[in-house]
Amino acid sequence: MLNVPTLWMVFVVNFSALGLIWAYVTRSYPKFEAARFWMASAFVGAAGASTALTGLFVNSVVPLLFGAAGIIAASCFAAAGIQRFYDRPASWRLMTATAIASLAGVMFFKFGFDQMQLRMLCYTIGQGWPLVLSLRLLLSPPEGRASPGARLAGIVILTMIAVFVARTVGNALGGDFSAVARGQNHAVMVLVLLFLSMTLNFGFLLMAMDRLRNEVADLALLDDLTGVANRRHLLQRLSEECARSERSGEPFSLLVIDLDGFKSINDTYGHAAGDACLQHFTLMAQTRLRPGDMLARTGGDEFCVVLPSSSLREGALIARRILEVCRQDAAGCSGNDIPIAISIGAAEWDRGVGQFPDRLIAHADHALYAAKKNGKNDFAIYDQAPPLSPEPVEPARKFA
Repeated sequence: MLNVPTLWMVFVVNFSALGLIWAYVTRSYPKFEAARFWMASAFVGAAGASTALTGLFVNSVVPLLFGAAGIIAASCFAAAGIQRFYDRPASWRLMTATAIASLAGVMFFKFGFDQMQLRMLCYTIGQGWPLVLSLRLLLSPPEGRASPGARLAGIVILTMIAVFVARTVGNALGGDFSAVARGQNHAVMVLVLLFLSMTLNFGFLLMAMDRLRNEVADLALLDDLTGVANRRHLLQRLSEECARSERSGEPFSLLVIDLDGFKSINDTYGHAAGDACLQHFTLMAQTRLRPGDMLARTGGDEFCVVLPSSSLREGALIARRILEVCRQDAAGCSGNDIPIAISIGAAEWDRGVGQFPDRLIAHADHALYAAKKNGKNDFAIYDQAPPLSPEPVEPARKFA
């Protein structure tokens, strides 16, 4: 025989432990907002279960009502955590209205018109509806494929909803699954929901671990100072683009950008001013790029731009746009502002590059050298066309 008070005590202990775990996650990762809601869900659920537990030992339904309010609030906090995990605003108005309506129904069908089946139906709606609101985010997240933790949480919520429906149907058919009855039906229901609630929190933990792991992986591919891709990320992207072009024959272009006179900026104004120039250039360049283009800082004052599905002519147009915005900014500088001048080399993938991105980088570097040799603050493109005269000619053309 299942002992109802013991099950509720286990419920309290387990949810208190989960709350402590989420409190540790919240303290360790303060920017992970969803953890705060899941912590609140665990502690509020434990408080609601504690209140319901006292109702089993006193001759009053008031503790059970407050316990029901705690369980419903815990469900709302869990749903809000899911919504914040996916950067969606929490549906507080709808969830609050649902909780108030649910509790109002419970009290009406207890004190106004004593009807256990309708009372449990109202309680079930308050428990289940907030979770239903967030179910779509778990099974069909905005970024596409659901993570294993999100799938587990979605399956658990679907199972919980099925249990709620079974409880409602059982009550309608004459059973009594309420805490007031204190029978084995209620004990089985508490045991099942205890297991599902713990499994749901385990799914949340897997979601958190997956998110934090992805953030660490992203940091490994980003430049600390400017926030754009770093050299490692650039080489990965170039390898992917080279392999894609090798299969399809469709070219893409690469820009190599160098800030002119950057060393003198550091020597004259200090490294903090140099860092500010790099950040400022990053912002300016990004305003002239298209969706899908990738800006990367490869070290020091050198940047690269990957232009997918772009010919050399299109690459030259993008280079001109970046150069013009820097010239306009330099012309507008006055006082303590430091004008930024850049040189750009552009190259296009061809069959000779194949799946070796270092060859494409060497071509773009050659064009960059030509741009600097011809006076800086300009751009040049790498041209593999054979010269018309036997004299050796640099395989790069300068564009004003």
